[in-house]
Amino acid sequence: MDLNPSRLGHLLYFNTMIAYATVLLYAIPAFVVLVLIEWIYGLYIKDVNLRLFDTISSLSSGISNSIKDSLGLMLILVSYPFLYRHLQIFEIPSKTIVYILAFIAIDFSEYWVHRVSHTINIFWNRHVIHHSSEEFNLPCALRQPVSNLLGIFAIFLIPAAIIGVPHEVILIIAPLHLFLQFWYHTRYIGKLGWLEYIIVTPSQHRVHHAINPEYIDKNLAAIFCIWDRIFGTFQEELDDVPPVYGTLKPAQTWNPFKINFQHVWGIFKDAWRTKHWSDKLKIWFMPTGWRPADVASQYPVKTVKDVYNVPKYNTDSSSLLSIWVVVRFMSTLALLLWLFYRFGDYDYPHLLFYGGMLAVSIYGYTSLMDKDRWSFVAEICFALAGILYLMRFGTWYGLSSPLALLILASYFLSIIGLSIYFSAIWWSNVGKINKSISISH
Repeated sequence: MDLNPSRLGHLLYFNTMIAYATVLLYAIPAFVVLVLIEWIYGLYIKDVNLRLFDTISSLSSGISNSIKDSLGLMLILVSYPFLYRHLQIFEIPSKTIVYILAFIAIDFSEYWVHRVSHTINIFWNRHVIHHSSEEFNLPCALRQPVSNLLGIFAIFLIPAAIIGVPHEVILIIAPLHLFLQFWYHTRYIGKLGWLEYIIVTPSQHRVHHAINPEYIDKNLAAIFCIWDRIFGTFQEELDDVPPVYGTLKPAQTWNPFKINFQHVWGIFKDAWRTKHWSDKLKIWFMPTGWRPADVASQYPVKTVKDVYNVPKYNTDSSSLLSIWVVVRFMSTLALLLWLFYRFGDYDYPHLLFYGGMLAVSIYGYTSLMDKDRWSFVAEICFALAGILYLMRFGTWYGLSSPLALLILASYFLSIIGLSIYFSAIWWSNVGKINKSISISH
């Protein structure tokens, strides 16, 4: 079989996607088990319960990020293989040393990527989702972006390219490096003695997620806290300053897609509104939160002033809505795992359609959590797409059991019925409020 270089490159890229999907197939259930363990420990030992909608929002953000990453939905402007081909000077003879140096290089790179994301307006948009939860727990570790659509941060891996770390090693180490950042998103582990001087610990990362003036934009390292200590961004957790979590501009939504693009939408509006042409360009690259003076005075934005008196975002929920949202989340998770299980059996357009359906599903039920009156639109689109796929192919991506297909069809029909039911209630309530306002006037 004769393969031209372009065709071979596409095959290698698709095989990488399949490998990543396989890793996620096993990693995601492990993360869910750890989340359950933390929840049970918090509930029965610490008498602290998880906030249902916050937790589902966090886990759903993780699902959406998994879909995006597994499908390779990113435009790579600067790739590591390109840097490796053009910058390599040395060749490392020992495989063990190669992997150790790769891990250190990725950690060094991640520190600077993280620092840039906290420092420059446009890059904050790719990271704000991770800080958007007003809680600090293992689920919030899974709040990862779908808005990082341009791949440029390979430039921070230039040292790895120069010393000769092959890109195949980077592909293996990078997911491991990311997964190792999961465990320290918890309130239930205190300071760890001498380890506080070597690795990032839960105590240090609590500081990082806090919006207290003493803590904000500190502790940016991923695994080795030495980078914070060297570059002046380290801050110890203080006994008399309890961390307060979230962002200075609270998200005020459970929908991860809205959270992902709120900040960049705000920048775009400010760039459009400002009268100064220099500000239209400057706003994108100024420090995080900077706004042109004319826009800031004319269009003020609410920000947190007193971190100790911030009401957490909440939406009242009936028992039926809470149960239904849990069902929607669990079924979406099951469909995601089935996608990863059958990932290598389908071509890219089929996989893209499946991933798009799951994205619409997440948008729909998280909008239900927000009590968005228009949530039924996304819900019905998802359900109709599922029904049409079943009718067209008579199977669900290799799942052909009559009972399973009947359950799926019933599930999609239930989504249509219940989304209309909830939206009708909320529209009715708006009508009653408007009526009472008109009577009072």
